[in-house]
Amino acid sequence: MSLFDIRRRDCLAREGIYSHGDLGVRTPGIIDIPAFFPALDRETVTNVPLSASAGFVSRYRRSGEGSPVVVHPLGKEPVTSGDLVVVANWHTILARPPDFVSYLAALKGRIPPDTAWYAPASALPSNVALLAYAGFDLFDHRAVDLETARGSFCLAEGTFPEDLAASGVCTCEGCVSGDTGRHNRLALERELALIGRFIIESRLRDLVEARCRSDPHQVAIMRLLDREEALLEPFTPVARSIPFMATTSESLRRIEVTRWGKRVRERSPSPIHEVAVLLPCSARKPYSTSLSHHKFTRAVRGRAHELIITSPLGLVPRELERVYPAAHYDIPVTGHWDREELALISSVISGYLGRHQYRRVLAHLDGGALQAARVAADACGIPLEVTAETHPTDPASLAALDSALDGERRRPTDMVRGVLAWQFGVTVETRGMVIRGRPPQERVEKGGRILFTIDARTGLLRPTFQGWALISGGYRVGIDAFTPKGDILAPGVTSVDEGIREGDEVLVLGEGLSATGRAAMGGPEMLRSRHGVAVRVRKIKSD
Repeated sequence: MSLFDIRRRDCLAREGIYSHGDLGVRTPGIIDIPAFFPALDRETVTNVPLSASAGFVSRYRRSGEGSPVVVHPLGKEPVTSGDLVVVANWHTILARPPDFVSYLAALKGRIPPDTAWYAPASALPSNVALLAYAGFDLFDHRAVDLETARGSFCLAEGTFPEDLAASGVCTCEGCVSGDTGRHNRLALERELALIGRFIIESRLRDLVEARCRSDPHQVAIMRLLDREEALLEPFTPVARSIPFMATTSESLRRIEVTRWGKRVRERSPSPIHEVAVLLPCSARKPYSTSLSHHKFTRAVRGRAHELIITSPLGLVPRELERVYPAAHYDIPVTGHWDREELALISSVISGYLGRHQYRRVLAHLDGGALQAARVAADACGIPLEVTAETHPTDPASLAALDSALDGERRRPTDMVRGVLAWQFGVTVETRGMVIRGRPPQERVEKGGRILFTIDARTGLLRPTFQGWALISGGYRVGIDAFTPKGDILAPGVTSVDEGIREGDEVLVLGEGLSATGRAAMGGPEMLRSRHGVAVRVRKIKSD
């Protein structure tokens, strides 16, 4: 019997233990296939090219007997939770990015998410990070052994001639003894150990962006994967408590960025202000803790809705500045935005301004941010009032902003209303609600009742049972007729809002009970998995 115990997820990548009978291997890692499955060598007609036609596959191909299951993008193999799936010939499409992504999407779309994935003869120290990012868990030494036979020296940075070993770039036991084959195997194993650590820290994307630079095919695969929203988005956490490193052009297409822009455009409630002021971002997060934004807020004095223009997120309403990733990202500052940045950022701004009709829109910006605002305003047919005569923080510019808002009505920023809309897609009447306490012990109260606590790590709201009464519709998880003694496992889930993502706050509903907690996996994965924690329970009550 096979079992895949997933301990940590980072999008499609998983860290855990795959076991079969008495044998086990940590993922991501190297599997000894002959030891785990000695009968696999006797299987026939399973090694069919990935590019084979549907007719050929259905007529001739077999998927093997039991686990592991050899799968094909055009096959209909009976795969069950816990199985090891083998994607034969995956190494043949590493240089064909469109096929890599299309085949991966076809396979991931129909195979249970709690299966382990093995890519035979594919892993090198320089590409295994991308393979893990694509959802492969187990590998072998065949690819590095082949490079050894070719006289190659393998590093995470690429594959080099064997004579590089004499330069001292590596001092592993293989290099010390002059055994290139031993070095190549160790290099792969070291890289897999590093990948496992990055998965645990939810930072694998940062490693992939660094590793893929030496191979155009890998860069193309990563960019094409980012366009497969249906493949990646359900497995991408709604929030993380770690820095978001937006250091490459690919960061503009990350799921976290596109999800942010979509929610800001589509979920933001009607603003309570009639005037909007567009402001530049700051290096310090949240923005309101920076010196520049202290100056901006003193000039605005609640007379306009403050909207921060930034790359890569596009637009951050003031009430969302503490929400992931707005309070967590870091970018290289050059003072220049290229055309792709301008196009993507202006599209978020125009989408927001086109939906929310302000009586006036002020732009207290300069440089690329002002250029993006002008493009967005032109697209919406909105006149833009530019108030930054020089640099936005110069006294003359701040005085111009103050003067432009003369006579406008003051209204406070409603953080709770904005975060609830972004987080749950609902507009809640927040009159009478107050925020009490200090981080990390902040809470939202009304009439002496605690409705929400604020997660200081992510800026999201954690509803109490009284708070959930204000949130209609989604983010519910139905469970079978049992009383949870702790966390809720996937087999106990009977219904789920498929919009739930890992990290979302959820309300669990069962027979005569309800519970609050945080999703440990996405809604679709809860229904398709037969193993693993679905919800980390915080509190249970009997109805």
